[in-house]
Amino acid sequence: MVWSGVHRAAGPPMVGRHTEREAIGRLLESVHDGFSGVLVLTGDAGVGKSRLLEYAAQSAQDLTVVRLVGVEAETRLGYGALHRLLRPYLGRLPALPQRQRDALNAAFGLTDAAPSDRHLVGLAALTLLSDAATAAPMLCLVDDVQWLDRESAETLAFVGRRLYADCLGLLFAGRDGTGDHDVFDALPTLGLEGLADGEARALLTDGVTGHLDQAVAEQLVAGTGGNPLALLELAVNLGSEQLAGITPLPEPLPLNRQLEEHFRRTAALLPADTRTLLLLMATTPTDDRATLWRAAGALGLSIRSATPAVAAGILNRGTTVEFRHPLIRSAVHSAAPAEERRRIQAALAATSAPERSAWHLAEATDGPDDSVAAMLEAASELAQARGGYSEQALVLTRAAELTAQPGKRAERYLDAAAAHLTSGNLPEVRTLLELTAPDLTGPAARVHATRLRASVEMFSARPREVPAMLLDAAADLGSTDPVARWDLLREATYAAIVGGRLITGTTIREVAEAAADGWCETASPAWSPDPLIAALARSIAYGYAAGAPALAAALARLRTADDLQEQGAFSVMVSIAGDELWDIEAKREILGKLVTADRGRGALYGLSMALLSLATVEIWDGRFAAAESCYTEADDYMAATGFRASGDFHKALLYAWTGREAELRAAIATMNTMAEQLGIGSTYRWSGQALSIFELGRGRYREALDALLAVFDHDPLALGDMNLAGMVEAGLRAGDRKAAAMAMERMEERAPLAGTPWALGLLARCRALTTDDDGAEQLYHESIAQLGKVPVAVELAWSRLLFGEWLRRRRRRADARVQLRAAYESFESWGATPFAERARVELLATGETARKRTVDTQFDLTPQELRVAIRAASGSTNTEIATQLFVTISTIEFHLSRVFRKLGITSRKQIGLKLSTTDSGD
Repeated sequence: MVWSGVHRAAGPPMVGRHTEREAIGRLLESVHDGFSGVLVLTGDAGVGKSRLLEYAAQSAQDLTVVRLVGVEAETRLGYGALHRLLRPYLGRLPALPQRQRDALNAAFGLTDAAPSDRHLVGLAALTLLSDAATAAPMLCLVDDVQWLDRESAETLAFVGRRLYADCLGLLFAGRDGTGDHDVFDALPTLGLEGLADGEARALLTDGVTGHLDQAVAEQLVAGTGGNPLALLELAVNLGSEQLAGITPLPEPLPLNRQLEEHFRRTAALLPADTRTLLLLMATTPTDDRATLWRAAGALGLSIRSATPAVAAGILNRGTTVEFRHPLIRSAVHSAAPAEERRRIQAALAATSAPERSAWHLAEATDGPDDSVAAMLEAASELAQARGGYSEQALVLTRAAELTAQPGKRAERYLDAAAAHLTSGNLPEVRTLLELTAPDLTGPAARVHATRLRASVEMFSARPREVPAMLLDAAADLGSTDPVARWDLLREATYAAIVGGRLITGTTIREVAEAAADGWCETASPAWSPDPLIAALARSIAYGYAAGAPALAAALARLRTADDLQEQGAFSVMVSIAGDELWDIEAKREILGKLVTADRGRGALYGLSMALLSLATVEIWDGRFAAAESCYTEADDYMAATGFRASGDFHKALLYAWTGREAELRAAIATMNTMAEQLGIGSTYRWSGQALSIFELGRGRYREALDALLAVFDHDPLALGDMNLAGMVEAGLRAGDRKAAAMAMERMEERAPLAGTPWALGLLARCRALTTDDDGAEQLYHESIAQLGKVPVAVELAWSRLLFGEWLRRRRRRADARVQLRAAYESFESWGATPFAERARVELLATGETARKRTVDTQFDLTPQELRVAIRAASGSTNTEIATQLFVTISTIEFHLSRVFRKLGITSRKQIGLKLSTTDSGD
């Protein structure tokens, strides 16, 4: 067995827990069968979590068992717990892919590499553990997760979510409602309660050496709620007369928090040097015995000081001296007087490594001390360099507490809040912002605080008040710092686009005017998002004619960039700009670069946003399977990063095209709720577009027009253009020529300015629809020719459908059949049910019967199997596919084996021939 961290004694005997043992048995069986298993045990202190972990270790048989115990004193050490867990396997680092190796080296401070995305660190940890498990199946036991540092907790939860076929089991245990580690919430969880009455009485009886009165036993069981540790402590520490029912029991009984108090009282009876050693042990990192005994020597203590604590049952003594139960460690630490804790911290400061020394010195300091605060600030930079942003935030917060000057104190609090924001700890950001409010002086500090507050609102998907907030900050800053002012205006523009007509305190046009006027073009790199945001602002503020050339130039610039990265949902802005110009080629190329770059960096949130935008590109090209793959992969990464979308509202466009009405209307309801509750007005655009396409496919033109008019009246970016062709058609077919004329007027103005084949193809279609004579035929041909130049297959089929309808109404049935058959076969093959049915009915009216095609199920491959198959067919190795999809090589091998079986092949070279399409999700 491989041991990591502290190995505690077994604790209370195993009694009951049949359900829990069965769950652990299933987890172990899964690992033995070559798969993976994850389980989180939660419950009060003393309820038996640690004993169940011991049971799992004893039942693991031939599994390699690795242990990790969270320690309260280490919660601020970013990636500290993860380092302890992986330390036995760091010799395998050279075998990791380069980016993963660099990420883990940076996280552990082993190199000077820049900090990587935390999810790339998670993938590296996953790969390292999975590789180790290939030699022998492995079980990782992680106790007291509430005391893990945030980065380690997030990484281990990430690993748990990405396991599949890796011969690796993870069993976590932690207290209910402790810590901020909600990252484990998405994992399978089993809550532990006290033992059943009969089992609790049996445990109590076994622990009592003398006579136990049954009435007393029932009272103790009821009073402890069957908590095993509480029962055993009572059995040992109550007097024989109390247990026999001769004298009354104490009130209240020592359980839960009272149990911790009981441990405090027990420790308080020990000699002074023993109490000092216990406090030192409770404060020192568990894997740093050298520091422990160096500090003990400085305090005049020796191993003999532990003897009374062993005799009192506070410590266990085996190969090392350790606390009998983690609750005792907590009790010793929390009960110590502040002066004694400072003395211990001073001893540790004198004997620890420099980075830890600064923190110990700070904890030993009583009152403000600017020199110690400066040391902490320097130490925080080391934490940041490793990507330990939670540690950085805690160190900076302590530095602020020790800072005497109010302005400097506020500055450090703001820096701490920024670190918490990076780590995703929004409640702490809000708390620190409240602390800074009284001491903010000068526009720079106020701007910093405002940007942080705005970021919290945007992270929480509440853009309603953000634009006005940032606009005020920009005005406060004035012309003193043009770069900072532009940053504010750029963020305000994005928030205004997302908030749409629901923002308060300002309007989207006011924000856009400020941004367009405040943009001063400088020599920025090709990947910079600034020119694109400025162009979007110009388009909103001064109209399409002013904005279109700037948008085209910004997109062209981004297409030349060698390296792109997600910055503030940049992919959403790219998508909007591409739609505003009907430039599908620029949109596909830039989003593809973003997807590739975000994959390489392990930036899963940015990758998920880019994939959601890329899905719309696939939809317009009729690649619905590829779009579904993008959505599935994005959902997977959103869940992995802790963002849980409410429903599948982002799939509304796909639901519309495929005719899934119930799912579409549920998605629209969700979007409308989000709009009203959170102020995300942009969702009205997406819901209006999706509903109009569905209704147009069904031939319900009045309903389609109503949905489109709601969007048209506000003329939002992108969808104000993308809906124009549909509105012309819906208006004419619904008999509302005024609405059709309004849309046509806007189309005539904008499409030539855009000048793209998509724009010109739609313009020709709209002109054909509004032409009463035979001149429409040439316009339809023009539309088909233009749309055929670019990857917008659904638009091409749509123009063929309309052309066929026009030909049939002129009794040119043979010519109509050509167009209608092509439209029908395209829509039917994609699964665009509403439009396929509309084309089928028209085709029947020409006298031709349309046969329905069998739906291609891709041989019943799951979305993940299809993604793996497509990448394997393209020539990617298993290692490359695993890196791209953020899973392990074992998982890829498992999926490929299922792909081979389902496709009836024996080689990856045969995959491409077997698949009916070669869609790729990126």
